[in-house]
Amino acid sequence: MEAYIIDAVRSPRGAARDWGALAQTKPIELLRQLFVALEQRTDLDTALVEDIILGCVSQTGEQGGNLAKIAALYAGWNSNISGQTVNRFCTSGLTACSTAAAKIMAGIEDIVVAGGIESMSRVAMFSDKGPWYSDKQVMAQTKFIHMGISGDLIATQEGFRREDVDAYALRSQRNAARARDAGYFDRSIIAITDAEGQMILDKDQIIRADTTLEKLASLEPSFAAIGAQGLDAIALQTYPELEAINHVHHGGNSPGMVDGAALLLFASAAQVEAHKLTPRARIISMANASVEPVVMLTAGQMAAKKTLAKARLTPEDIDLYEVNEGFAAVALKFQRDFNLRDDQFNVNGGAIAMGHPLGASGAILLNSLLDELERQNKKRGLVALCGGAGVGEAMIIETLS
Repeated sequence: MEAYIIDAVRSPRGAARDWGALAQTKPIELLRQLFVALEQRTDLDTALVEDIILGCVSQTGEQGGNLAKIAALYAGWNSNISGQTVNRFCTSGLTACSTAAAKIMAGIEDIVVAGGIESMSRVAMFSDKGPWYSDKQVMAQTKFIHMGISGDLIATQEGFRREDVDAYALRSQRNAARARDAGYFDRSIIAITDAEGQMILDKDQIIRADTTLEKLASLEPSFAAIGAQGLDAIALQTYPELEAINHVHHGGNSPGMVDGAALLLFASAAQVEAHKLTPRARIISMANASVEPVVMLTAGQMAAKKTLAKARLTPEDIDLYEVNEGFAAVALKFQRDFNLRDDQFNVNGGAIAMGHPLGASGAILLNSLLDELERQNKKRGLVALCGGAGVGEAMIIETLS
């Protein structure tokens, strides 16, 4: 059976700071506004929806208690809809979408909403105190290291210089600023309003259009200090062929912390026909993968290879790629290993320029990929993300326009 994407909406991404545009907006309110927009845009009878699946990494406090179900109730959707909130670290939003598609393809359900949420200004990363990053015994046994050390490890392994990762970061900023100014994100973005109905954010907030190589070169590496406290030693014990870790990542070539959310409506062919829905894309294949937890951030690339193999496709069969910029070295390695041109890889920037709202990022990237495929009149796209402890997720879609 086929699974189709009917529509996709997302919030703008706001800086995860006290001064961030979305810092005063509760995550459940952010979701409520997206649920209302999705219902209105598709003229959806919410009684037809059989499940809601949301990715969220820090499921505590305002993001605890199965936010998928409660946010739908809060938005006034039909109370018969079930809901589940999933956590596969940074891949969670795409994992939610893959699960929705899989349920439809298996004939289990016919209409499912999926997406993700993360309000990093209100619910801090690691605040759920999971054992992987809070229990010293578990951390030691599982070789926990900070993601930034993994990014620097990959740069060291692949021979990427500071100049290489800074040049990639500049490209991300320029592409994002150009796309924002040209309105390429406008189809999916839902302007977020305050309690009085006043618009508080309608564009991704943290893009730095004035970025230069000189400014990037002036920034000190972010992870050398924690590396010297023992994390570099873990990486070098795991990869003894290396003499030292080259610390090249800093705030300008790493993913920014932001608040954001996204929702997508998935439906079966039977429901598309029965309710005269207009699908925008169909799901070709999806896959998850995992690598050892010290290098960690190559798992999105492994998942991409796996989903291509499942679809019996090659990298050359894909028109556009949206790969989460979990540090510049991660994106550079993916692009180089797949031999991809600049005009098909993260063409509108990524998390370095616009931020990475953890559990929402996968769904936001799927939004962006769908919009850009349609804008360019292209056929196939692949989205991929890596995540903590070495997990990865990827999906291939095909437009129908």
